[in-house]
Amino acid sequence: MARYFDVHPDNPQPRTIGQVVELLRGGALIAYPTDSCFAFGCRLGNREGLERIRAIRNLGDKHHFTLVCADFGQLGQFVQVNNVVFRQVKASTPGSYTFILPATKEVPRRLLHPRKHTVGVRIPRHAVTQAILAELGEPLLSSTLLLPDQEEPLTQGWEIKERLDHVVDAVVDSGDCGVEPTTVVDLSQPEPEVLRRGAGDPSRFE
Repeated sequence: MARYFDVHPDNPQPRTIGQVVELLRGGALIAYPTDSCFAFGCRLGNREGLERIRAIRNLGDKHHFTLVCADFGQLGQFVQVNNVVFRQVKASTPGSYTFILPATKEVPRRLLHPRKHTVGVRIPRHAVTQAILAELGEPLLSSTLLLPDQEEPLTQGWEIKERLDHVVDAVVDSGDCGVEPTTVVDLSQPEPEVLRRGAGDPSRFE
């Protein structure tokens, strides 16, 4: 049965955040809010957590997982960024964008696109997500909380708890955080390519 944490959306309670991070460090898979809908999250090195997300979402090996980072400095440890990409990403973060970029050796091979060796990265604006990242001290391996039989992500913490009670270890609820996932932009090629239109304005990359 999943633990349920009710967290203030603007001023997350440090004790509660500490409990969530303790679970993550122990190998937990959580459902948590972001600035563009709920997501699944676990530690970067949590192989079992990765496979649990794949199973819940029925994902193939070409799915781009996302490293949710606290800031640009952390993001730069895990992806290769040239000067042009640096300016593009810097101007759009924090915010509701996921960027596909070539991964560094810091990223486990099992997270990479098998052919392109790329990975998704993002820096969210949500206070609860940032509090979790600050306490954890490393990125979260993440994927949108979109179930195979749904066209839109689940948006209510109580519903997520009800639907996923036996497949996640915790649900972090801070109220409504929207139904629109991030805008996904592939910056791994010379020209940006918008792969998914979402909460972030895609026009700057078109």
